[in-house]
Amino acid sequence: MVIAGASGLAVAGLAFGAGAGKVPFSPALHRSLGAASSPSRRMGFSRTERVFSSARGRTIDLVTILPTKSPPPGLPMCVLLHGLHGSARTADPTGLVERLGNDVARGAVPPFGFVAVDGGNSYWHERLPGDDPMAMLLDELPGWLRERGLGDPTGTPFACAGMSMGGFGALLYARRRAERGRPPAAIGTLAPALITSWAEMRKRDAFRDATAWASLDPLRNLAAIRGIHTAVWCGTEDKFISGVRRFIARADPVLAYTARGRHGDTFNRTVVHSMVGFLGKHAPTAHNRR
Repeated sequence: MVIAGASGLAVAGLAFGAGAGKVPFSPALHRSLGAASSPSRRMGFSRTERVFSSARGRTIDLVTILPTKSPPPGLPMCVLLHGLHGSARTADPTGLVERLGNDVARGAVPPFGFVAVDGGNSYWHERLPGDDPMAMLLDELPGWLRERGLGDPTGTPFACAGMSMGGFGALLYARRRAERGRPPAAIGTLAPALITSWAEMRKRDAFRDATAWASLDPLRNLAAIRGIHTAVWCGTEDKFISGVRRFIARADPVLAYTARGRHGDTFNRTVVHSMVGFLGKHAPTAHNRR
């Protein structure tokens, strides 16, 4: 599914599969992706705690974003990864807490939540020995969630999401989960930092060399996430739009949305409703968790 915004800088419409016809992008379709016709009136709940990560060798922030202050036990959780120079406290785009609370309250999506942690600036992998944010996500986060009565019985998140560097990280996290035989049900990425040249990527000092980057670059390892429901949202003036368009063409995500906008919260906040709706469609329901 490819959706173009009204800017006219991308092809308007919705395409289903190669060679398929196109249908107009209507308000009804917009609502089906999670948009509300009325303003949010209920607030979600966010909690910040401090936990020690052995994988990172430091104490970090653990932020949970919940639809209510007292959610049901076993609430399905989605990992939410922050961008470069960000943190767990800045991982959520403007309006996410409120949108989640409102959409769950009105029954637009089943109850679920988000969890964010501090991951540093190494594109969610072990750049330096002793600081491994991916190991933290895979091996420590489930335990933290389980201790708080969140997630499935093992504390494993049902989905992953991220913006910018966090979008890169979400795709890598999904790959690692798939390699362990437990792929997430869905991936949601906001303007993922899919850089297309080593000359540009090396400026971030996040990888030892071009070979290390290539081994982890989602664009070069798309087969690892085949079969996982994936969505991507990106502004057409975003600095990562070339890589995102390459990802859309090669990965054939379930939902690909582009519209006028630059990199950052100004664009991200406009698609929060769609992200919550997309992830909510893949959240386990109470009946399915029995």
